[in-house]
Amino acid sequence: IVSGDEAWIYCYEQENKRQSAVWPPKAIRSRSVSKTMVATFVSKAGHTATIPLNEQRTVTADWYTTICLPKVITELRKINPREDSSFTKTMQARTQPKKTRQYLTEENVELLYSPDLKEAVDAFKNAVLDLPANEWNKCFENWFERMQMCINLPGEYFEKQ
Repeated sequence: IVSGDEAWIYCYEQENKRQSAVWPPKAIRSRSVSKTMVATFVSKAGHTATIPLNEQRTVTADWYTTICLPKVITELRKINPREDSSFTKTMQARTQPKKTRQYLTEENVELLYSPDLKEAVDAFKNAVLDLPANEWNKCFENWFERMQMCINLPGEYFEKQ
């Protein structure tokens, strides 16, 4: 099962040392230099694909069927070539354009429909509430370790260090 969604990524100009050393009198969010829409897909195996919308600002059926989904399906088949895929969440069958549904059918990808996610949301909330405090502490410790690694590697992204 693969889930995907779109989000805006905002880009900002980095402050120089002198600017960042001065504490601003008010917390004012600076204007972004640019923004890009990206579609991100995840599966049980983890991150599957992130595809930027280059040269356009709106997600369309043409973009999904000619650029986005072919890349996602290629990545999925690299991860597990023997397994069929199913899309869920934002890719609900009833809300997708005919062109997108046809493309997924041609690629043997099932489109799941989830009319009510309340039960799943409740189960998730219960699981999260049952986590002991030390598990949350581990989560934040790991997060801060990764942030420190990013700082140590001058902002370069890394997979295995």
